[in-house]
Amino acid sequence: MLPIIPANRRIKLAVVGCGRIAQRHLEAAAHHAEHIAVAAVCDEDPAALQQAMATTGAPGFTDLKALLEGCDADLVAICTPSGQHATQTILCAQAGRHVMTEKPMATHWRDGKRMVEECDAANVRLFVVKQNRHNPTLQLLKRTVRKGRFGRIYMIQVNVFWSRPQDYYDSAPWRGTWEFDGGALMNQASHYVDLLDWLLGPVQSVQAMTATLARRIEVEDTAVMNLEWRSGALGTMSVTMLTYPRNLEGSITILGETGTVRLSGVAVNRFDHWAFAQPDPDDAQVEAANYQTTSVYGHGHLPYYENVIQTLRGAASAETDGREGLRSLELLIAAYLSARDGHKVSLPLEY
Repeated sequence: MLPIIPANRRIKLAVVGCGRIAQRHLEAAAHHAEHIAVAAVCDEDPAALQQAMATTGAPGFTDLKALLEGCDADLVAICTPSGQHATQTILCAQAGRHVMTEKPMATHWRDGKRMVEECDAANVRLFVVKQNRHNPTLQLLKRTVRKGRFGRIYMIQVNVFWSRPQDYYDSAPWRGTWEFDGGALMNQASHYVDLLDWLLGPVQSVQAMTATLARRIEVEDTAVMNLEWRSGALGTMSVTMLTYPRNLEGSITILGETGTVRLSGVAVNRFDHWAFAQPDPDDAQVEAANYQTTSVYGHGHLPYYENVIQTLRGAASAETDGREGLRSLELLIAAYLSARDGHKVSLPLEY
């Protein structure tokens, strides 16, 4: 049985990697200060580490092994480059700490599976951050799919038309590399790949093409996918980081037998179209679900942390644990295999 952190003490959190996404974790910890105490921060960059120490008042470490030896954190949030997630998760698990890793959970299929196996063996929890699922627009869309309001779903289209200039990739040596980062699909569009399975069920096959059209990087800056779901629905996903001059669109369109929805905005934050054959009380919630944003991160880290807290307390089940994280990683790896080998790849990857 997994250990439970009692409600009469705060959960001790360590944050490893103090870059942009770590700020969302620190904000969430501050929001849930009644339940969470930041016990340590870690970064090899002295400036980033000093800023995180000043923000939290927590001790700082430049090395994960030193952090694990020097603090008694219950939970370690991994906010480092994607290619480091697997090794760092396994180190934390072997030290008996629960782990929360940012997306993608790993950049290789074998690494993702080993993360789950090692956390199981150590009897610790593995959480994979999929905060966009908590955005109000996506919560409403998920509920609508679950109610069956679309009837049979025929077609799905996902677009991620964002901008990442060359100086973004030049800002750190790990960006745009196969080993540590991954490309437009693996990194920037990872949450949208997650939506393909979470909203609509298992994908049966994928056929993808990727290209590096403008940026001086190892990985792709542009990609397209054709998808077939086990339900028979067909769909496409188009991703580019070359949109001029700034992020333009993150959208999903669902066409069904008795309903059509287009969710758009810069990050699936606004319903552009909502039409169903039969009325439902949820129809009155569409305007309230829309929200303004200048960030592609959304606002889901706060409710995501709420689920993590309740899970560690033994009062809830993890919404996105390691096995749930493997579902989107499997689809990502299938897309890359398809693009590399020039043929359709069927799922699951293994039987």
